[in-house]
Amino acid sequence: MVDKSTQSRLERRNHKRKRRKWMLLIVIPLLAVFLGVSSYATYLYVKAESVFSKSHEDDGREKSELRDKAVDPSEDNVSILIAGVDASDVRNNASNARTDTLMLATLNKEKKSVRLLSIPRDSYVYIPERGYKTKINAAHHWGGMSSTIDTVENLMDIPVDYYVKLNFEAFIDVVNALNGIKTKVPYELYEQNSNDVDGAIHLQPGEQQLNGEQALALARTRKLDNDIERGKRQQQIIKDVVDKATSIGSITKIDNVIEAVGSNMATNMTFDEMKSFVSYGLEGSNIDFKKMTLQGSDWWTDSGYYWKVDKTALAETKQTLKEHMELIEKTKTDKTAAPNTNSQSDASSSP
Repeated sequence: MVDKSTQSRLERRNHKRKRRKWMLLIVIPLLAVFLGVSSYATYLYVKAESVFSKSHEDDGREKSELRDKAVDPSEDNVSILIAGVDASDVRNNASNARTDTLMLATLNKEKKSVRLLSIPRDSYVYIPERGYKTKINAAHHWGGMSSTIDTVENLMDIPVDYYVKLNFEAFIDVVNALNGIKTKVPYELYEQNSNDVDGAIHLQPGEQQLNGEQALALARTRKLDNDIERGKRQQQIIKDVVDKATSIGSITKIDNVIEAVGSNMATNMTFDEMKSFVSYGLEGSNIDFKKMTLQGSDWWTDSGYYWKVDKTALAETKQTLKEHMELIEKTKTDKTAAPNTNSQSDASSSP
């Protein structure tokens, strides 16, 4: 016969065993998930390093000519020129394509803030490569990213530290890798597809789910408005893509996104430099992100249509971006004349 004290010890021991079993039932699955996520994260890191390293190209620049010394993105405020190139396998024009999208992003490291300026493709600006003024999208046609960077630096008087060049296939593949994106279509439109088939894409107005071809058509169209509105749409679509890619439901799709971007991208950033920008994303929804456009007006000439950049708006935009990159001290007033930089862009910023 077991006495009460012995029985009590046995009951406590059995209770502890049962509790340990329940803890194991909880801990083991959590541990498995953690190890699985860790393994997947390691796999993505290795793949990203491999894919993006192949996208790196040496542009022969140690630094921008507007910099006193080379920048370190892990410590310095930098700029990135994003170019969407109007190239495709159908057109076979990768070497002399024009830029269909051109955006200048400035990043403030301490404030974890980003300013994204959309530059209309038809902006009438001075092209140093050619020595005269024409549409800014022709800079890439005549001299690739080197000419495009020189043109943007001349126009904005801001150093372009890095660039990322993507073609149409990248955009389509990324959106499809995410199983489409949800975005707003402003009006009914008919647009050509990536194979240049007119009217192949038909979209109705309203918020809806778009695949890669449809999202590209929305990003390209400007038949019913102008370059400024198209630039705003492109900025919104980029934001929608980023939001979808960073959502929990898209974690398993990141593998395909990396492949889609890497195979259609060229950049002067090394993989280590790319990693420096992760800290901006770690701020989550608190990141200070603002979209801007290069203001101007429609201008028709005997040689065609141009976007006439407004001198005052250009000066204010340059001031804002320089302050954001802390190239100059921030002024006390919101609106002030830009300093006289004596750059070619000041002398030729309008017809």
